[in-house]
Amino acid sequence: MSDTPAQADAEETPILEIDHLSISFFTRLREIPAVMDFSVKVMPGEAVGLVGESGCGKSTVALGVMQDLGVNGEIVGGSIRFRGRDLSEMSEAELRDIRGSKIAMIYQEPMASLNPAMKIGRQLMEVPMIHEKVSKSEARARALEVVADVKLPDPERILDAYPHQLSGGQQQRIVIAMALMANPALLILDEPTTALDVTVEAAVIELVRDLGKKYGTSMLFISHNLGLVLETCDRLCVMYSGEAVETGRIEDVFDRMRHPYTQALFRSIPLPGADKNQKPLVAIPGNFPLPHERPPGCNFGPRCDYFEAGRCDAQAIPMFGLDQGDRHETRCLRHDEIDWTRLAIDGVETARTEPGDVVLKVDELQKHYEVAASALLRGGETKVVKANESLSFDARESETLAIVGESGCGKSTFAKVLMGLETATSGAISLRNTPIQNTAIEDRDTATVADVQMVFQNPFDTLNPSMTVGRQIMRALEIFGIGDSDAARRERMLALLDLVKLPREFADRMPRQLSGGQKQRVGIARAFAGDARVVVADEPVSALDVSVQAAVADLLMEIQREQKTTLLFISHDLGIVRYLADRVLVMYLGHVVEIGTTEQVFAPPYHPYTEALLSAVPIADTRVKKKHIVLEGEIPSAMNPPPGCPFQTRCRWKSEVPGNKCETELPPMVTISGGHQVKCHLDRAHLDAMEPVITLAEPSAEPAE
Repeated sequence: MSDTPAQADAEETPILEIDHLSISFFTRLREIPAVMDFSVKVMPGEAVGLVGESGCGKSTVALGVMQDLGVNGEIVGGSIRFRGRDLSEMSEAELRDIRGSKIAMIYQEPMASLNPAMKIGRQLMEVPMIHEKVSKSEARARALEVVADVKLPDPERILDAYPHQLSGGQQQRIVIAMALMANPALLILDEPTTALDVTVEAAVIELVRDLGKKYGTSMLFISHNLGLVLETCDRLCVMYSGEAVETGRIEDVFDRMRHPYTQALFRSIPLPGADKNQKPLVAIPGNFPLPHERPPGCNFGPRCDYFEAGRCDAQAIPMFGLDQGDRHETRCLRHDEIDWTRLAIDGVETARTEPGDVVLKVDELQKHYEVAASALLRGGETKVVKANESLSFDARESETLAIVGESGCGKSTFAKVLMGLETATSGAISLRNTPIQNTAIEDRDTATVADVQMVFQNPFDTLNPSMTVGRQIMRALEIFGIGDSDAARRERMLALLDLVKLPREFADRMPRQLSGGQKQRVGIARAFAGDARVVVADEPVSALDVSVQAAVADLLMEIQREQKTTLLFISHDLGIVRYLADRVLVMYLGHVVEIGTTEQVFAPPYHPYTEALLSAVPIADTRVKKKHIVLEGEIPSAMNPPPGCPFQTRCRWKSEVPGNKCETELPPMVTISGGHQVKCHLDRAHLDAMEPVITLAEPSAEPAE
């Protein structure tokens, strides 16, 4: 990476300088190169994003910085310097002193970093007591200050709590607080918000940004979410199969990308303007190469639109410096020959399906659970958890209805009642005019079981690891009574593999031999084995890489068009919802608070909760301007919901409603126009005056180079 002399004079020593790093893992069979020829700098106070698909080496780089590669991992080339010192030359004692104090790391799963048997206060106090040898009273004062810094209410109570008494978002804030206790120079964040709701994610990201400025901390932010990286980072490094393929300032990489993989990533994510009918997403063809099966030359070659045989596969490709931008580099041999203006998705139109008759009707559905309170604390009394309250909507043939909301809003509880895993407390669910709300799954006839199927969030947990793919699909066919012989069922199973675009030879493979996206396709094949009329897709793409999400999402749409299935798409990712859904239902604390077409829900007037949800969505587009709304507080407990409007404890519009109606009365469901309904006390004047949360600015002219 080359800087001008003026820049070099102005800049300080990098906090982190990784130079031509190569890391391998050694097994009994072979050396497996995980990271190769990787270089990146993090300057003081700078946030650098590291993005790429699972297995590309992002976390290996982070573990290399922490010098924590285990017994099999080894740095086989290059160097990692922290404040000018090579980490590999430090003693174990020096590394122990640096870890946690000078370099801190925040992991994806907060509970992996917290001791479940130790109170939060003691865990926080340990950091300065061990690293700085401060007194117990000073450590407690520091812990109280940092808990307040991460915007947790009642710091004294938090310090006295155990980890299990906090929500996921609160746990992650405590992990961030713990990392900041020693005021580190470098903070490594490895997918820190993947397990969090989009509203909590927005608050945590704002927190990380603000604290980075307050403490002057440099950051290496590892993520697969390009929208989050745009909102958090100054510079970006895109990784593919162990290599950095493009680095540069955020604006350079987003607006003037110069590597085919970066371009392919952007084509596979639902940005504003993508449409499942006119402008479908473009999945990256082929599969990610295994570390010991990388192709010669360019690693991305077999999947690249611009691959040139005999040239791109002739030798290892180095990084090329680009004239445009600050330290903008690409690992593409043809970067100055490609027409990069062709980023726009080609107009591949598909036939728009018109929704048919009502297949599923839900009317005033309630699902309450009786839970025994602790006999020690409450004398054995029971509490009622109001998971679903008065759900009413319908879904039509060939329609995709998205159900969105935070964890705890009742989405999955409704799915369980619909599937027959639970029965309703009151209200009705009709499947083609047949009531099913009180019929448990073991009492449903085979046709009803086949008619309502589910695609689960995690493809890894839904397949039997000891049974071949083909056998698992045939087992579903047996249960649904399809086919009069094993031969007939095998033929139907092979046709289902064709339907989900998996090679027929996969029938004899075990689940462990499949990638995450391939396993999810098997799950989809199994769900459609009995010609399901209603398919509940519960976060079906959230566990998959963005490049695989596009393929799985478009596969669901294609099967829906062919089979006229009703798809209930449960998700917290409003980007994919905007792309896929025909109508959107927004849930909060068991209530439907808004329902309408996708266009209606994504444009004002909004329910105040929908407005906050839209503001929280990270969008990987530099043209997008968003209104900044961060929800304060956590979603209340369904065991003790607030009186009046369920959202009133977090609503920024509450003061606009006269009296204390929001705190005493449940709002009515008001129809605004064209079937668009909102459950809110705000009058029409206030609703009509709402401004768009997301606006798209005109693209600026590319600066002269």
